[in-house]
Amino acid sequence: MFTTDFTTTFGIEHPIVCGGMTAVGTADLIGAVANAGALGFLSALTQPTPEALVKEIGRCRDLTDKPFGVNLTILPTIDPVPYDEYRDAIIDSGVKIVETAGSNPKPHLPALKAGGVKVIHKAVTVRHAVKAQELGVDAVSIDGFECAGHPGDDDVPGLVLIPAAARKLSIPIIASGGFADGAGLVAALALGASAVNMGTRFVATDEAPVHINVKNQIVENDERSTILVFREFHNTARVARNAISEEIAHISQQIGATFEDVAHLASGRRGRVQVLENGLVDDGMWWASQAQGLIHDIVSCETAVDRIVSEASALLNDKLASMLN
Repeated sequence: MFTTDFTTTFGIEHPIVCGGMTAVGTADLIGAVANAGALGFLSALTQPTPEALVKEIGRCRDLTDKPFGVNLTILPTIDPVPYDEYRDAIIDSGVKIVETAGSNPKPHLPALKAGGVKVIHKAVTVRHAVKAQELGVDAVSIDGFECAGHPGDDDVPGLVLIPAAARKLSIPIIASGGFADGAGLVAALALGASAVNMGTRFVATDEAPVHINVKNQIVENDERSTILVFREFHNTARVARNAISEEIAHISQQIGATFEDVAHLASGRRGRVQVLENGLVDDGMWWASQAQGLIHDIVSCETAVDRIVSEASALLNDKLASMLN
């Protein structure tokens, strides 16, 4: 129903993306997203080794014959990550779309381009998006302040950030942060984007590999049910509001506090095991956006995508009809 620069560039049916999500972006979810006609990204670093990633790519291919990609998030880590090996595993597996995030993707672009891979880079500011375009990426996914994960420190919401980016960029823009319905898709297209990225909406689907308690909590939560943490450490993150995230915020605000004071609470492993696997939604830090206020049910990926496209189409048709009357 919607043909945009994004859909034509990447060969996708609908202008909807499920970006990389650690511990969530597995073949179970991404295969279903692809079958629904959207573009999903396996999370490379969810897999413990490049060899395991190759197997996960194969498993996703067993679930879908439609395009999907792999996310490679490049961040400083205590234990070195063999990013080059993960990148090469992606290329050697024949994946043709990669989403980069975190640090500058420049070191990886020559190899990805040589492998015929199209690259989408995630950015949180217009200046970083412009830099990514100059480096030669094929599209930019730009995160507004509403997003789950790391929105940066400028606090610019999508209503301003998306059109500001559109004025400076000539490559397709994927609007990210707070999108979960057809009205959001129409708004993003009107603001200059050619697709929307959704994370939290896809977590609350049948196929997402997380505990049902997490999905139910997203449905129960509203737009106020997030909190910003790590701002004091210049690494702002938006997560679900719960006892653990509120404790992290409280400790972090104390004079002289360091990340080490909250590391045991913010542990990624704790969030994955206690929350995503065991369903103890108040016993670990987990990612969620303000889009929780727009999510009212748990459905299949196919239903979620079809509903959003149908809602968007109906809104545009109603608007056109009212203009002609």
